[in-house]
Amino acid sequence: MPTLTVNGKSYSVDVPEQMPLLWVLRDVIGLTGTKYGCGVEICGACTVWIDGSAEKSCHLEVKEVVGKQITTIEGLSPNRSHAVQLAWIAEQVPQCGYCQSGMLMQAAKLLRESPKPTDAQIDSAMENICACGTYPRIKAAIKRAAGIV
Repeated sequence: MPTLTVNGKSYSVDVPEQMPLLWVLRDVIGLTGTKYGCGVEICGACTVWIDGSAEKSCHLEVKEVVGKQITTIEGLSPNRSHAVQLAWIAEQVPQCGYCQSGMLMQAAKLLRESPKPTDAQIDSAMENICACGTYPRIKAAIKRAAGIV
């Protein structure tokens, strides 16, 4: 039975080792903030951090993450006060909101690596897809979170 460390807590999960991490997070552990989008690692709605790296969880098999630190949107901040979460609210980024947890995880990773990102760095890092087209507000929120607006 694989044991996973998610948001600092240990979970022993009775699942096949090939099960995608996304389904373990959502259906077994009950952390539904991470969303299913395209299912082929393109849209990024399922983005989580694995040992601090932003990874798409829809195709990542559970056996690949045993012994690693997994962080979901629920673990980004205990009280939803992470700078990107506050900036997302201030810039009113979400429309349908479906892609937003993956976007937030990707943006938070960008700001950890580049605290004052350029437009080019933001464009390069934010490869997630938003069907509503909120990209200008996403960029504004990242700049707000970085304190460069």
